[in-house]
Amino acid sequence: IGGAFFAQWPGKAALTAGLTALLDGAGDYESQLLAARRWAKEWHFRIGVHFLRDLIDAAQCGTQYAELAEAVVAGVWPVVVQEFARKHGPMPGRGGAVIAMGSLGAGRLTATSDLDLIMIYDAPGIETSDGRRPLATRTYFARLTQALITALSAQMAEGRLYEVDMRLRPSGRQGPVATAFAAFVDYQENEAWTWEHLALTRARAIAGDASLCAQIEVFRQALLASKADGPAILADVQDMRRRIAEQKAQNAGWDAKVGPGRMQDIELFAQTAALKVASSVVDTPGQLQAGVAGGWLDAADGAALTQAFDLFWQLQTALRFLAGAEGDLEDLSEGAKRLILRETGSADVASVLSGLGAAQ
Repeated sequence: IGGAFFAQWPGKAALTAGLTALLDGAGDYESQLLAARRWAKEWHFRIGVHFLRDLIDAAQCGTQYAELAEAVVAGVWPVVVQEFARKHGPMPGRGGAVIAMGSLGAGRLTATSDLDLIMIYDAPGIETSDGRRPLATRTYFARLTQALITALSAQMAEGRLYEVDMRLRPSGRQGPVATAFAAFVDYQENEAWTWEHLALTRARAIAGDASLCAQIEVFRQALLASKADGPAILADVQDMRRRIAEQKAQNAGWDAKVGPGRMQDIELFAQTAALKVASSVVDTPGQLQAGVAGGWLDAADGAALTQAFDLFWQLQTALRFLAGAEGDLEDLSEGAKRLILRETGSADVASVLSGLGAAQ
């Protein structure tokens, strides 16, 4: 620990540039993946130390973990594409775009978060790739997507980068891992359920062809605007919330995420607000504010929900950092308890629990 370890956070662009330069000089493909893992773990460690030392708060910690993950995906993607093209030829058409969903799309991760991603490609009229071992276009992008997942999640000598979850892709687990842009547009306009439109309120393109990424964002905003007046949105959200409650144990106590009125509920409500007012904002506090600005949400309610979300996020960030998952604060060490009390601004353990109940 030395040098620039305690310097200001460099930001996503500088991180991406640094990783790209490192990978360019790393040699073969395996060496590049190993170098990416070492680099990412060093930055992940740095964020944790800054959080422990109270140099950043929980919100900044979440943003930095997200920016690091985005830089990793943006840096690794061209390496994966180059290696894949060596065997099967360049990407047909405009190629693919990697879309961040869920917490990564919203720009906040914890120390243990996985990455919700989907892949959209655009190669109309092109049947196969042009390479030593050509592939049909659909197969090409499906296998390229699998190659990206492997590059991020495979256990190597330096560990793995991230677990990847692609369940938010069109048609869910049953759908292809990569979706053609035209098919994506048709599905979202004519077949997607309300929950899929809610998921799109947190979608962001983070790697891939710039023109395709821009076109996807234009479509996303237009789609949300076209669905904003949907008469069944609130009923669908209510049904969705009921299904979540039935499928997941509705915890209390120290669980900041799952349970009536807890962080998952607030995030769902914020996404609903963003959909109802056709907001392009992707982060939860911003979506709540958009709901207020759009006249759909009362200002006092918006402020109360934002305050509650901040408290839940503070506890979630600290528990995931300290214990790897939600745990019981009373079982943690005194030092761990002090960190959580510091982050939540509470005097003692009982006050934290009281605050959670009040936030609900």
